[in-house]
Amino acid sequence: MEELQELLEISNFLIRETDTTFLRYLHEKVDWSDRLIGIKGPRGIGKTTLLLQHIKLHRQLSDTLYVVADHFYFSEHRLYDLAQRFANLGGKYLYIDEIHKYSDWSRELKLIYDLRPDLHVVFTGSSMLDIERGEEADLSRRAIMYDMNGLSFREYLSMFRDIHLPVLSLQQVLQHELSIPKGFLPLQHFQEYLRQGYYPFAKENNFPIRLAQVVQNTIEVDIPYYARMNVSTAAKLKHLLMIVAREVPFKPNYQKISQMLDVNRAQVKDYMLYLEKAGLIGQLRDATGGIRSLGKVEKIYLNNAALSYHLGGGAPEIGTVRETFFYSQLHVVTDVLSSPISDFLISGITFEVGGRKKGQKQIETAELGFVVKDDITTGYGNIIPLWMFGLLY
Repeated sequence: MEELQELLEISNFLIRETDTTFLRYLHEKVDWSDRLIGIKGPRGIGKTTLLLQHIKLHRQLSDTLYVVADHFYFSEHRLYDLAQRFANLGGKYLYIDEIHKYSDWSRELKLIYDLRPDLHVVFTGSSMLDIERGEEADLSRRAIMYDMNGLSFREYLSMFRDIHLPVLSLQQVLQHELSIPKGFLPLQHFQEYLRQGYYPFAKENNFPIRLAQVVQNTIEVDIPYYARMNVSTAAKLKHLLMIVAREVPFKPNYQKISQMLDVNRAQVKDYMLYLEKAGLIGQLRDATGGIRSLGKVEKIYLNNAALSYHLGGGAPEIGTVRETFFYSQLHVVTDVLSSPISDFLISGITFEVGGRKKGQKQIETAELGFVVKDDITTGYGNIIPLWMFGLLY
């Protein structure tokens, strides 16, 4: 009982200390009334804060418990037993952070769901989490899963600069349906966002060191645990990420990369998929299979522009940064495919991304095409400012 009381005290302290000034886009998208909710995403994008904010705003401390799955309490106690004890004492809402750090998480969540219908459970986990494979498959019929991404440019403006803009649909962006607030200069903030604004911890000191730790732990802990890799294989993952960081965006030559890593082609494709699921790279596929059915990979990017600046070994090529930003913002809200004549294809619409002087040549044969330009504040016709695609979530 003393151990549970200690968990409750830690939980209450963390909840009370949580700032609720700024809420992430996902907060209003989650149906918090569901009995079993999972939120997964890469390290460092704010999943913990999301949980604590929701508790502080919408739950009573008297019937709510927040725990981290790697707390030493679980070295001697089962998660299911904690849920039973908590519910028997009148607990109604159990929030479990970093569930992937608990070895038998899927089985015990299933038991909690089946045997304690009076208890609502929300859990977060690595973006590597897959409840539709193997032993976790039974859980997929019970848990409602959400994917969480890093800050959009819109969220960055709100969180870092106290500038509040509405969420726009893609159609609204293409139709220029934004009344730019008086005095707002988007380009004044855009470069800073590209360098580090994707991650909420950019508000803290030593951003490069913190980002390096996020990348390192993802490669050395998250992916190996998910894929049951040994240490030497994790080292190959790190080597692969460095190859990607130096070359993006590029069409993968699996044979060449397999020789560099001393693995076979199939393993290279697996490693790429692991890096993608972990939120470190993005793979742009063609329309033959689409995103969900894993079409042919045409280009590989880093997951977001901040990674481009901090993994590329110097100033990245600006064209790469622009395309990376576009891909990172758009893939959150829609399927993004490679275009056979230009950069991107979205719902039959062709997009060419470039700087202020980018022309129309690449989209001349497109049925419907737009030129996305950096370094401009407003657009007209089929010319859209790049920064506006950061308002989609």
